[in-house]
Amino acid sequence: MDPYRRHVLIYRFLSVLVRPVLRAKFNLRGEKLQTDGPFLLVSNHVTGWDPLLVGVCLGGRQAYFVASEHLFRLGLLTKVLNWLLAPIPRRKASTGMDTVKACLRQLHAGHSVCLFAEGEQCWNGQTGPIFPATGKLVKSSGASLVTFRLEGGYLSLPRWGKHICRGAVYGHPVGCYSPEALKKLSPKEVNNLIQRDIAEDAWAQQRTQPVRYRGKRRAEGMERALYACPGCRRIGTLRTDRDRIFCSCGFERVYTEYCFFAPEEPFETLADWDAWQRELLHSRAFPHEGGLLFQDDGLELKRLHPDHSEDLLARGMLRQFEGRLECADHCFALPEISNMAMVQAHLLLFSCKGEYYQLRASGEVNLRKYLEIWKEI
Repeated sequence: MDPYRRHVLIYRFLSVLVRPVLRAKFNLRGEKLQTDGPFLLVSNHVTGWDPLLVGVCLGGRQAYFVASEHLFRLGLLTKVLNWLLAPIPRRKASTGMDTVKACLRQLHAGHSVCLFAEGEQCWNGQTGPIFPATGKLVKSSGASLVTFRLEGGYLSLPRWGKHICRGAVYGHPVGCYSPEALKKLSPKEVNNLIQRDIAEDAWAQQRTQPVRYRGKRRAEGMERALYACPGCRRIGTLRTDRDRIFCSCGFERVYTEYCFFAPEEPFETLADWDAWQRELLHSRAFPHEGGLLFQDDGLELKRLHPDHSEDLLARGMLRQFEGRLECADHCFALPEISNMAMVQAHLLLFSCKGEYYQLRASGEVNLRKYLEIWKEI
């Protein structure tokens, strides 16, 4: 059987199989896509389940999804995934040119492609900036552009979360733009159009149309997103249990079923807290000793290769200094790290001097703070 035909049949079968599961777990409602011919669908990215949530809203229309490269290092499972759906690999913390070429090959062959232009799930419930090259990809594809927005997904299962909180998730196409209409726009104008269409602020929506998200362990895992305590300003001292986030200094807040903090001071939402902690980190207005800003134990450093193989380099302490990152006896100067990104909440990927590396955290280690420090450079 032709591979594309196989992928279409498997996709339709899995859509029927998965749809009732998503409705039960997420209370998913969706609008089916109404467009002819191949399309490039661009969506916001709010949960690890997004390919499934978007996929069942396509009304049986098969598409090739862009997926993180770490899924291609799973041995037999990777082979099965490739045979079933043939996702397009995206190597985070790299230029992404191979991904662009793979997308164009599928689109020029008359097949549809779905991608999440932010490149990663949002941390704070607010849609982040999209890749600058997205507009060029859209114009080069010759296909229709479909913008798609998931609403409520972040509050059901945020990137940092461990358990699904059942509330309401709504997925729907926002706009459908023909190749003829896209020809009249510059790549920058296409980017602006996409950014506008897929933008979501989970907290603004909760204020105007509050939805209850039920779950007994709503706050667990939040310390993977929040790294600074508002009470003592220390980094890495936050912990969570059930619906509480707290610090050894005595600071404590409850994460309510409507996804706000109680009491509301000093921050009503996670987005407010996140904005404060990023400013605190960048100003270095937190307790630290000399050039050592913070550190975490139990990290694993690997070198990754283009054929998806990997070499274990070290296990041990990860230390962040001004200007350099150290793991065991391996040292990386921040200006020499050309790209850095995260996968899920426990993998930090970066490129340095032509090599590609992965840091894997165990437990509740917060890797975001390392990414934030690198962004300054």
